[in-house]
Amino acid sequence: MTMHDSLKAALMGLALAFAPLASVAQAETLTVVKKGTAAALDVPMNRAIVVESDVPFSELSIANPGIADISSLSDRTIYVLGKSPGMTTLTLLDATGRLITNVEVRVSADVTEFKERLGQILPGERIEVRTANDGIVLSGIVSSSQKLQRALDLAERYAPDRVSNLMSVGGVQQVMLKVRFAEMQRSVSKSLSSSLGFTGGIFGNDVGTTGGTNTLGNQGALTNSLAGNIPTVNDNNGAVVFGFNAGALQVNLLLEALEQKGVVRTLAEPNLTALSGQEAKFLAGGEVPIPVAQEGGTVTVEYKPFGIELNFVPRVVDKDVINLELKAAVSEIDPTVSRTFGDFEFVGFKRRETSSTVEMRDGESFAIAGLIQDEFLDSVGQLPWIGDVPVLGTLFRSSSYRRRQTELVIIVTAHLVTPTRGEAFALPTDRVVPPSEKALFLYGKTSRTKNANAAADEVAKQDFGGSYGYVLD
Repeated sequence: MTMHDSLKAALMGLALAFAPLASVAQAETLTVVKKGTAAALDVPMNRAIVVESDVPFSELSIANPGIADISSLSDRTIYVLGKSPGMTTLTLLDATGRLITNVEVRVSADVTEFKERLGQILPGERIEVRTANDGIVLSGIVSSSQKLQRALDLAERYAPDRVSNLMSVGGVQQVMLKVRFAEMQRSVSKSLSSSLGFTGGIFGNDVGTTGGTNTLGNQGALTNSLAGNIPTVNDNNGAVVFGFNAGALQVNLLLEALEQKGVVRTLAEPNLTALSGQEAKFLAGGEVPIPVAQEGGTVTVEYKPFGIELNFVPRVVDKDVINLELKAAVSEIDPTVSRTFGDFEFVGFKRRETSSTVEMRDGESFAIAGLIQDEFLDSVGQLPWIGDVPVLGTLFRSSSYRRRQTELVIIVTAHLVTPTRGEAFALPTDRVVPPSEKALFLYGKTSRTKNANAAADEVAKQDFGGSYGYVLD
């Protein structure tokens, strides 16, 4: 048997001896160290690296066997196995006991599989993975907060509670919300009533009588109507008095009619910008002081907001996808439900409120509609029995009808925005300045225009002679 065959047999025996160890941790790479040169060796935990020396060695030693384990495969080859995270030193000596070299061995967590999985789940993301002691450090720039969270969740599977996040989210992270509030109120009220009054005597003044019904049911109103005047208690838009004599009996008939129609429109268009994950608020209205009783008989004042309110929290989840948490409300003071207790007045409110969470892309819109309120009321008042008589009963009957409809529509549009220079914006006041004394007193000018900047000039060129703004049919 030649020397070469003997060396092959010896290496085969060593390989069989370390077979159980190799089944646990396979050698990944071959690293060459040179005499007299300090070297560094990175070994993944539970994996092994084969180290080859450029000169033969006769003795090996490892400073901390708990961090890395070693074994010699030949007089030039070393098998290094990472056991636990940390740093230690591998020393190689020759046959005369002289130092060949010191190798700094760094054992860290194995992130090879994690890097592969990260590339499969989040392709194209610039995420750098490093190890620190027994943990994982993630750095780089990702395209959205959602993908950042996915990377952290995956890292937690490989290093629970030992993940350091140094990543940042790139792209636009500011969201501008354009909101349009539109509320229409329509009301119709109609009423028709008749009042009958009479005074005098019948049967040759043997029987005297004085009386009236409805509005003419009191002496002052009856006296007014007999004089040809409409009673002051009347509050209708149309009232007519008819009178005639039947002998010594005077009869007066008062007809009252009312028809009211009204349309009210409220509109607000707030534009709010907020950073992803931060809340923005808007209020167009006011605040009402509300007394609040405290312990000890003291009273404090709290302010209740009313008007048009908007709160929203935007979250950029993926490039141009925006998750939006929105709360909107329209409220007003309602005198019909306000109450007074002692020296304090408690104000009531009418309030329409909605909240929703939606997901949309940059520039898309959604509408919150259907906030409709429809009130209907009709009533009939009459004298018993007489009011049921056909035709004649109309003189002893009053009828009223009222209907009120309210509809609120909210349209929301989300945009990803970036800051711009202030010169690009124009205000309505940029092109209007107070007039000079000469222009005011001699020519009656209340304002004069100026050339503020290009943006303001562009606004000034617009023609506002025709119809503009918002018209709701």
